[in-house]
Amino acid sequence: MSTTPSTNGTVRAVFLDVDGTYADYGVVPDGHVRAVRAAREAGHRVLLCTGRPVAMLPESILAAGFDGLVASAGAYVEVAGRVLVDRRFPPDLAARTVRALDAHDAVYILEAQEDLHAPPAALERLRAILDAHFSQAPEGPVGASDIFDAVRPTLDRAEVAFAKVSVFDSPVSMEHLVREIGGAIAVVANSVADEGRHAGELYQRGISKADGVAAAIAHLGIDRQDTIAMGDGANDLEMIAYAGVGVAIEGSAPELMAIADRTAARPRDEGLVAAFAELGLI
Repeated sequence: MSTTPSTNGTVRAVFLDVDGTYADYGVVPDGHVRAVRAAREAGHRVLLCTGRPVAMLPESILAAGFDGLVASAGAYVEVAGRVLVDRRFPPDLAARTVRALDAHDAVYILEAQEDLHAPPAALERLRAILDAHFSQAPEGPVGASDIFDAVRPTLDRAEVAFAKVSVFDSPVSMEHLVREIGGAIAVVANSVADEGRHAGELYQRGISKADGVAAAIAHLGIDRQDTIAMGDGANDLEMIAYAGVGVAIEGSAPELMAIADRTAARPRDEGLVAAFAELGLI
């Protein structure tokens, strides 16, 4: 990877993780909104690249305006309103996943692009977990409502066509669940649930944010060397490694910091403003 993108008037594609990168506890700093708008006005393409599904992206996060998004950690890609990728769990894998989670009375959300689905009996525990996490935000638990209000209590969860599962609390480890479900299932850390809980995000093995980036830039006609990816979480590793320039947010996991070309300050310090300027985007 090069450490500096082209400065000869080349249009670049910028991919921004949401939680911990573009937003802090679901709240987007004003400086980040201005930076995104300025970069797009300069002719660059700016896209969100998040583990969240579309249904978990409220208007407060989308308000700056974006050229597209990679959602569900690469399982869904949309550019200028056109859906390029929409991968869901195959029916047999979906059924095994729901069956295993229900057998252990886990607190979870099935993440489809259109809706979020949760067991009705788990809603009270889910709200408590979300409130506890987002109450750490200076602005209060705004982000908790953005997620919880989008959740549908669903009885027939085996019929849901979902792209990913967020597990917020399980009596058994995520590794145990992965073994029990079997097949092409993998797990990555959950950025919302407390560290003391058995929690994580279940996804189809072999799908990553890098796949979403590749699909988006192929559609946009932008070279890989002219991409910039910014993130802070475990599901950002492939994206940071793939991009022409990878930017890790300060305080990210050591393995992410090790492969990044640059670092940026956290959202509370409006780190993307300085990063966009240094990279010649604004």
